[in-house]
Amino acid sequence: MSETASKARVTPAVPDEPDPGRWKALVFIALAQLMVVLDATIVNIALPSAQQDLGISDGNRQWVVTAYALAFGGLLLFGGRIADLWGRKKAFVVGLGGFAAASALGGAATNEAMMFGARALQGVFGALLAPAALSLLAVMFTDAKERAKAFGIYGAIAGGGGAVGLILGGFLTEYLDWRWTFFVNIPFAVVAAAGAYFVIREPKGGRNRSPLDIPGVFLSTLGLVALVYGFTRAESNGWSDAVTVGMFVASVVLLLAFVVVESRVKAPLLPLRVVTERNRGGIYLSLGLAIIAMFGLFLFLTYYLQIVKGYSPVKTGFAFLPMIAGMITGSTQIGTRLMTRVAPRLLMGPGFLVAALGMLLLTQLEIGSSYAALLLPAMLLLGLGMGTAFMPAMSLATQGVEPRDAGVASAMVNTSQQVGGAIGTALLNTIAASATTSYIADHIVGATSRSQQQLVQLEGQVQGYTSAIWFAVGILVVAAAIALTLVNAGRPNMTPASGAEEGAADEVQIPVVAH
Repeated sequence: MSETASKARVTPAVPDEPDPGRWKALVFIALAQLMVVLDATIVNIALPSAQQDLGISDGNRQWVVTAYALAFGGLLLFGGRIADLWGRKKAFVVGLGGFAAASALGGAATNEAMMFGARALQGVFGALLAPAALSLLAVMFTDAKERAKAFGIYGAIAGGGGAVGLILGGFLTEYLDWRWTFFVNIPFAVVAAAGAYFVIREPKGGRNRSPLDIPGVFLSTLGLVALVYGFTRAESNGWSDAVTVGMFVASVVLLLAFVVVESRVKAPLLPLRVVTERNRGGIYLSLGLAIIAMFGLFLFLTYYLQIVKGYSPVKTGFAFLPMIAGMITGSTQIGTRLMTRVAPRLLMGPGFLVAALGMLLLTQLEIGSSYAALLLPAMLLLGLGMGTAFMPAMSLATQGVEPRDAGVASAMVNTSQQVGGAIGTALLNTIAASATTSYIADHIVGATSRSQQQLVQLEGQVQGYTSAIWFAVGILVVAAAIALTLVNAGRPNMTPASGAEEGAADEVQIPVVAH
């Protein structure tokens, strides 16, 4: 079928009249997204208490996080394709129900096997839920200005929800019980599922009823699982560990085989047109890099505030509030207001650079650094920059894609974030640990008393954090360069930049048709 015929066949799927319940639907979609993002950080706060209660060994405790990450990261593309096949509303409601059931299982866990199984099950249903939520926004909000507002809200939640998880996790663990960090998902899921069932009206004609690409499912799932596990294992066992190296080799082979299969089958799991379009490719890459920097920062600042500054879990969570405020402002005020006036790259590039400036301030961290003088402005800049960049990235990554591909396009956004998170945690933690070890080895000899030795230990930790943060600054600058270079779509309802590919032209046509 020719490109022109394909466009003609897809155009009727775009609704002439916008769904009157779309803003109500956004509330429930945002609630589900908040639940998934909260879960990523809330469990980390509860982990020490859960480990003690369930008798999980230090060697096995990583599986509380890893079991979820492997299932979620490995099955995202499959989850996105299922959403295209079943319909996003059905996938969304099923994903919420399964996530709630898995959370209840985790909260009721009586041993480590039950906990690990519950976390893996959460990852499975999360991989169905996350792309369904994002693709629902993509197909329901087609007007350029409304789309900017909707994705501004979604971007703020995606970026700031993790910090909210630190506050909520601290409260629940400190004042109730670690089990409530799982049980809290149930009311979120029930309200979001009920609201979605009654309010969401998915546009007709956007399903992809092609037969499921079974080889693609196996290759992508195994390849992504190997990649995520490789980085997770590198953090604990080192980069030269035989299993770590084997996982990386296996992931490269499997993912290359996946690309070959996808280029040849009639109904691919991930149509290569989704990722090879210049703008979407640039967004997946720059977003993944930005997440590498952000995940590392969350980790280091949490340790710095609790171990070096002596903050409680609740106080640590509140310390992240300026970053949340910055993200909400960047997404809903700066990004949303400018999205329809300037090209996306002029928000993404400067946004990542502002975040890099905030990160640059944090390279000056010392044991006695003032929260108000250093951490507060750095977090505000980080939040503003990330919020401003995330909003157009989320929107453009799914804009203009054929309705039948909306699920897998959304899944690729989540995949770039998930893989970026795994890389960021492993890579930056390794850099920090190496710098800390080196600093302590050089300075511990001169420390004669116990208090001096403790001081050197703390100084070594801070030295490790700042060394890793310098790398994060560089990563954000590279993300900005990629966004400014590759993302060349024009603003909505405006002719794309010179040299844009046909897919980019589609992205400015669809909002016009929606009117």
